[in-house]
This record gives sequence, C-alpha cells and structure tokens, in this order.
Amino acid sequence: MKRPLRRLDQLPIATRLFYAAALWSIALLVLTGLILTTIYRRNTERAFDDRLGVYLRAIVSDVANPGDDTRTEPGQLGEPRFELALSGWYWQITRMDMQNAEVRASRSLFASRLPKLADLNVEPELGGLRRGYAVGPDQRRLRQLERVIDVGDEGIYLVQVAGSVEEIDQQISDFELALVVAFAFLGLGLAGTTAMQVRYGLRPLRSLREEVTAIRRGDKEKLDGSFPDDLAPLAGELNLLISSNRDVVERARTHVGNLAHALKTPLSVLINEAGPDASPLADKVREQTAVMRDQVTYYLDRARAAARSSVIGSVTDVAPVMQRLVRTFEKIYRDRHIAFELTCPSDAKFRGEPQDLEEMVGNLVDNAGKWASARVGITVLRVAAAPGEAVSPEIELIIDDDGPGLPPAMRSEALARGRRLDESKPGSGLGLSIVVDVASTYSGKLKLDDSPQGGLRAVLRLPAADV
Repeated sequence: MKRPLRRLDQLPIATRLFYAAALWSIALLVLTGLILTTIYRRNTERAFDDRLGVYLRAIVSDVANPGDDTRTEPGQLGEPRFELALSGWYWQITRMDMQNAEVRASRSLFASRLPKLADLNVEPELGGLRRGYAVGPDQRRLRQLERVIDVGDEGIYLVQVAGSVEEIDQQISDFELALVVAFAFLGLGLAGTTAMQVRYGLRPLRSLREEVTAIRRGDKEKLDGSFPDDLAPLAGELNLLISSNRDVVERARTHVGNLAHALKTPLSVLINEAGPDASPLADKVREQTAVMRDQVTYYLDRARAAARSSVIGSVTDVAPVMQRLVRTFEKIYRDRHIAFELTCPSDAKFRGEPQDLEEMVGNLVDNAGKWASARVGITVLRVAAAPGEAVSPEIELIIDDDGPGLPPAMRSEALARGRRLDESKPGSGLGLSIVVDVASTYSGKLKLDDSPQGGLRAVLRLPAADV
C-alpha cells in the first residue's frame, strides 16, 4: 500500500528550515541570474551597436563629402564579410529625393534589399538615428542601424548598416552557460552551508530529545548537561515536571497503602467476631466481608498499577521476571507434573513497573496452569513499529496451554470481573480482569484465542522500551 505524502506542517523542523532556506536561495539565484542576463544582453547590444555605428559614420562621411579624396569608400570599411554574399553583414545607401531611388549596397546583399526600420514603426532617437531588429534577405535576424542625411544639392540619403544577431546570441548563450555553472556551484555551496548551519543550530534540540529518551528508557532520572539560554528554561521545566510526577506517584502509593491498612483491619475484626458464631447472620457477615476483601484488594491493586504506570522512565527487563515466574509455578504445579516452557529474548524490555508485569503474566500463567493437561508454553516476542509509522514498539507475550480450551462465545465473559466459568477451580474470578485493567493502564491489550496445542492461547501486548 502506498504511503500518503506527509503534510508540510508535519515535516521535521530541520527539514523545514533547510527547505525554506533552499527555496529562498534558489529564488534569489534565479532572480539574480535574470537581472544579470538582462544587463549583459543590453551591454552586448550596446557594444554591437557601437561597432555598427562606426561603419555607419564612415559611410555617412563618404556620402556627405563626395569630393573629398581622403574619404573612405564604403567598400573599404575593413570588414570582409561585407564582400561575402549573404554573410549577414550588409550596408545600403538609398537616395530618397528621386522618383526612381538610386541604391548602392554591399556585395553581401547580392541584389537583395534591407528593410526600413521606419516601415517597422521604429521611432528615431535624438539626432534621427534608428536602431532595432529586422529580418534580412535570407530570413536571418539582423541588428540594424539607419539614418537619413541631407547633403543639400547632392540629395537626401538613407544610410543603413546591419549585422547578424548570431554573434549577440552566441555571446549571451556563452554568458548564460557560464552563469548557470557558476550559480550551480554557488547553490551547492549554499545548500551545504545551510545544512551545516541547520545541523549545528538544532544540535541542542537533538541533545534534549536524547536526554528525554534516556529518561523514558529509565537510564536517567533527569535532564543533564548544559543547554543554550533559549532551551535551558524548557529543560528546567521538564525536570520540575518529572520530579512533580514522581512526587504525585509516591503520594498516591502512600495513600493507597494507608487505605489498605485502614480497611483491612476492620474487615479482619468483623471476620474474627463472626468466626465462632454459626448463625445465618454470621455466615452472611463472613460471606460479605470476604467479598469486600476481594473487592478492596482488586481496586487497591488497580490503583497501585495506575500510579506506577504514570511514572516516567520505568523500564523492566522481561527475561528475569519470566524466569522467576516459571520457577515459582513449577513448584506450585509440581504434583500435577505440568511442564512450563519459556522462550524469551534476553534484550526484551517492558516500559513499566516489574510488579505490574509479574501480576499480569502471573495471572495468565496461573490460569493456564489450572487448565493445562501437561504443558504450558510461554513465548515473548518483540513487535517493532512499521517503518514510517509513529507507533511505539511493543512486546507480545503468548501463553498457550494444552487444556480443554474455551469456546469463542465465552471468551468475553471470561474477561469480566469476578466471573468464574468453573466453580470447581480455585480463585476469585478476578485474575483475567485484573490483567485487562492493568494492561489498559499501559495502553496494552489482552486477547484470547485458540492455541496450537489444543487449549487456550492468551496474547498480551504491552509497550516495549527501545533496545
């Protein structure tokens, strides 16, 4: 299944900073490149026009001084391309005050004629000079200059000089290529510099995250190290929050213990007072006080579990707890010759208190031992989060027995508090419900299923600490 694209506001801060800086740098480089290219184009056109202007002034001088023996003939401009047919370099002199206009032109025009910029709606500059682009005789784009001169009795002439824009385009293309290469290296340098700045600038945040992760794993009790002035108050507040959390949990544990002692003593007195008496009232008192004792024990255990689960940084090694439980239940069910088989990785860690893990697994293994014929299997698996998913890793504890099993219709009923499906088995009916309640305080889940061994399978999922 294709993963959905992440929203922009879900990207990491470092990625956002890098993208913002990169996009801004690219925009500036592109804008700067366009401005420099425009300036270079104008300067290139101006230099090309100056070159054409030299030829134009030489021809104008020739036309304006026909009797000067020292004048330069149009054919002696020093540009051999004026002599090559359709070379892209042309000059043309047209007499304007005669009905049949007399035209003199360079050999390169080859009986063709240059278009007039005046006919192309090009406005004259101060002094009457026109400059602009036109299409030449071979459909080649030309940069053209023209000017009208009046030499009195000698007539009025339109003098035109044109050159191919291929030279301009080639110079601009070479400049753009050099600019792209230079800006590409500059962009890569800016990207590398930005990446280093972002990495260096966000290093305190990474350190803070590592410190918080160490606390969550149970490796540390508070944030250590020095942080910049803008992060130091946050680190201090987090330390105060962690300390306050521990204080609240300790107070809750104290109150729970006090409540347990306060209730157990009156219940014991009632049971002792009703002990010698065989009347119906005494039987009822003993029955109800036993129920009250079970209920008090159940809710006090649940309160302790809720308080312990809220402690930040509690981590339990699973393997030692499981091995200890297996040794205990092997002794308990020694007379029935029940075999307890454990498979558990040594690095499995539960993100919670060891007594809660013992209580949950102990209830499940005890329940399996009561119903098993000869074997109870205990398997611990690490369940890693899928790549890209914001899900914490988990551990999965699987308890299988080879007993009679439990029909699917009765499994939800078996998880109900105080519900015993078989009165012949010892217990209060609170074991599985305690597992469900304690697991829920850790956002865990208990599921009953068919076991490959033929009996019942209990699958308990709990949060795991990072290895």
